[in-house]
Amino acid sequence: MAKTPRTWTGARTPSGLKRVRTAERRHAILGPRRTAAKTLVKSALAAAVTPTEGIDPQVALTEAISALDRAAKTGAIHPNAAARRKSRLVRKVNAAVGGATAASSHVAKTIGKAAALKAAKARIAAGKAGKAKGAQTAAGKARAALSKSSRAEAAAAASAAAAKAAAVKAAPATAATATKAKPVKAAPKAAATKAATPKKAPATKAAAAKKAPVKKAATKA
Repeated sequence: MAKTPRTWTGARTPSGLKRVRTAERRHAILGPRRTAAKTLVKSALAAAVTPTEGIDPQVALTEAISALDRAAKTGAIHPNAAARRKSRLVRKVNAAVGGATAASSHVAKTIGKAAALKAAKARIAAGKAGKAKGAQTAAGKARAALSKSSRAEAAAAASAAAAKAAAVKAAPATAATATKAKPVKAAPKAAATKAATPKKAPATKAAAAKKAPVKKAATKA
């Protein structure tokens, strides 16, 4: 058993150490946004209470409201806290100015659930498109170039196949038109062959008599 207490009281596990690093990084990023919003709110109140030359209270109020909106959008402060601070700031500025209403740049919009889902999908698609067009690794660029070249080759092959098919379809039509256009020369040849063959001489009566069979006279019993 240890006689002296341990001096380290922080995180020891890997997940705990990662949480510490994450918190430090978020504090370094979001802290300046909170500070800027608080500073602009103070400057807007000071410009409304003690007006000075060269500082317009309306402009200072608009800048403070924009800073609160940016802080809420990035997660530096809660959106409800930003809305509460803006409303309080506008009321204080109105009271300090002397009853003149100060305009607010924030306009509340009431939209339905379907419209909200549609807007969220559009934002997600725009973010993906922006990431796709951004910086890429060497492997990603190589894959993109390869896919682009393959698409170009496929398009060229498809166009060549289409041209070949069109030529094949056009070839039979031209052959048919050529056969129709040729004159028919078979009839004169047939007439010439008929004229060349000699005609058979008509058979004479004597030859016919020789060929005719001789009937034997019936013998009397």
